[in-house]
Amino acid sequence: MRELQIRCIALDLDRTTLNGQGRLSAGNRRAIERAIENGIHVVVASGRSLDSLPAEVMGIPGIRYAITSNGAAVYDLTDRRCLKQYKLEPDAVKQILELTEGTEVSFEAFIDGKPYAEKAYVEDPVRFGAMPQSVAYIQGTREPIEEIKRFIRTHINELDCIDIVVKSEKLKIELWKTLEKRAENVYITSSVRQLLEISDIHAGKDAAVRFLLERLKLEREQLAAFGDGHNDIGMLKFAGIGFAVENADPECREAADRIVLSNDADGVAEGIRWILGEEKAL
Repeated sequence: MRELQIRCIALDLDRTTLNGQGRLSAGNRRAIERAIENGIHVVVASGRSLDSLPAEVMGIPGIRYAITSNGAAVYDLTDRRCLKQYKLEPDAVKQILELTEGTEVSFEAFIDGKPYAEKAYVEDPVRFGAMPQSVAYIQGTREPIEEIKRFIRTHINELDCIDIVVKSEKLKIELWKTLEKRAENVYITSSVRQLLEISDIHAGKDAAVRFLLERLKLEREQLAAFGDGHNDIGMLKFAGIGFAVENADPECREAADRIVLSNDADGVAEGIRWILGEEKAL
C-alpha cells in the first residue's frame, strides 16, 4: 500500500462511482471490496438522500457510513441512525421561496432522508430539464406532491435541504448568484444540470467527512476522495489525496490531485488500485 497509508475512501456516486446508466460496474465493485478487505473504511459521499441511495452500493458488506444530501446528514447504515444532521433554517427557506417567486422553477424537498417533488416534475422530468436517463431514478425515488411550495411551507422546520429544479442553464446561473448574495445561512451547490442544491451553511461533503474522520480517529491525510462535480470540490481539496474522474467538471478536475479514467471506464477502480499499489487489473 502507498506510503500515504489511506484508511478511508469517500466516494461520490453519480457520474463518479456509478456509470452513465446509474449502475455500479463489476470492476468498481471488486475494487471497493478489495479496499474493504485491506481494512479501509469506504464511505458513500453523495448528493442523494438516504432513501435514494442505490441498493447495489449499500449492499456491499463493510460499507457502514453514508454522507447524504451533500453533507446535510451522516448515517450509520447498520441501523439507519443519523449521526449528524443540519436542518435548513426556516428563515432561509422563506428567503429562497421569496427570491424564486415569479421564476419558472419547481422544487424537491427532503425530510429525514426522504425525497419529495412536485407531481408534474415526477411525471415528466425531461420537461423540467432532466436528462432522459434520469427519468427512472427520479420517478423511482421521489414522492409526488401536488403543491410542493405549500408542502415546503408546511414542513419548514423539518427540511434537510431543498433543490430548485431549473430548466435553463442561464436561469440556473442567475438564481445561483442571487441566492448567494441575498439568501442567508445556506450552502449552495450543484451536481445535476437541472438542479440547484441548497442546504444549511454548515453542510458540505468536506464538513461531513471531517466529522467522520474524527469519529474514526483518523487524520485528513489518511483520506482519499473521489468526485466529479462542484459539490465534490471541497471534499477533494480537504482529502489527503483527491481523485477526479476524467469526465469531471473543469473546476473539480482542477481541485484534484490525480485524474483517473471516466465513470464509464472504472476510474474509481483505477484510483483504488493505485492506493493499494495494485497497478494491474483486479
